[in-house]
Amino acid sequence: MAKKLYVGGLPYATTDNELKEAFSQAGSVVSAVIIMDKMSGRSKGFGFVEMSSDEEAQAAIDMWNGKDFGGRSLTVNEARPMEDRPRRDFRSGGGNGGYGGGRGNGGGRSW
Repeated sequence: MAKKLYVGGLPYATTDNELKEAFSQAGSVVSAVIIMDKMSGRSKGFGFVEMSSDEEAQAAIDMWNGKDFGGRSLTVNEARPMEDRPRRDFRSGGGNGGYGGGRGNGGGRSW
């Protein structure tokens, strides 16, 4: 059964193919994807690799966790299921809407 791995600390220029090629040294890679920022279109510096078996996944963890990849130290471990997060709606006016909140402005004169 395939096992998905989290890969953090990736250089921002890393491509899906480079990630797949690197992890294929540990076994058969089912998929490899770099997570991209929706707004900027740039890499977030992490991704996921799906290995074809538990044994190959463990081999990939042993091979890459803490190791240098493109000048950066990788963090590789078994991916956890995505947790539900509350929806962030900036249009509702709740909270301070991302603005300062008025503290620390001081103002006035210092006589």
